[in-house]
Amino acid sequence: MKSQRISKNVIRRLPRYIRHLDLLTCEGVTRVSSSELGKRMSLTASQIRQDFNCFGGFGQQGYGYNVEELRSKLAAILGMERSRSAIIIGAGNLGRAIIKNFRFGACGVTLRAAFDIGDKREAIGDALSFYDIGELENYLRENPTDIAVLTLPADAADGMAHRLVGAGIRGIWNFTNVELRGIPENVVVENVHFSDSLLALNYYLSKEEK
Repeated sequence: MKSQRISKNVIRRLPRYIRHLDLLTCEGVTRVSSSELGKRMSLTASQIRQDFNCFGGFGQQGYGYNVEELRSKLAAILGMERSRSAIIIGAGNLGRAIIKNFRFGACGVTLRAAFDIGDKREAIGDALSFYDIGELENYLRENPTDIAVLTLPADAADGMAHRLVGAGIRGIWNFTNVELRGIPENVVVENVHFSDSLLALNYYLSKEEK
């Protein structure tokens, strides 16, 4: 298997498979066919088989997929078992919402600390270590970290991203709504633009109204 040959669309569907397999487990289902899984996800059985064949295939024709085994294999592909670490940069409204509501652990990631200007300990609570942004490089030198979550103002995004890369961060989850520039190819950036999803929804609504 060559990861560079696998399309981004296939990779984007893997977390969806995980979610639906978790629902099947909660329902007590132990085995599922590609047709049954496809109906749940609004995908064809052929599409599901094609996706899984990108990774060598997992099921047996006429036998279906063992839900637990399939979930385990997909989780391994997504790196959920590697116990990655993360920090969050920016403890404003969005940063606090992510800290308090997002289940990092369910994705195999441990959120270790938050950074901002000044002391926002009261705002984020005692469950997470808080540091002033001036301590960033010292912290990362003593606590090597895989991922940085950017939830700071857009005008500070590029400069902060380069600080993080220089301090050893290898992945950036970017909520700043700007495209980061000049990031080395060996650093993975995942951009989250809430407006993209809403505008896509608006497009489909407008299309139905014509």
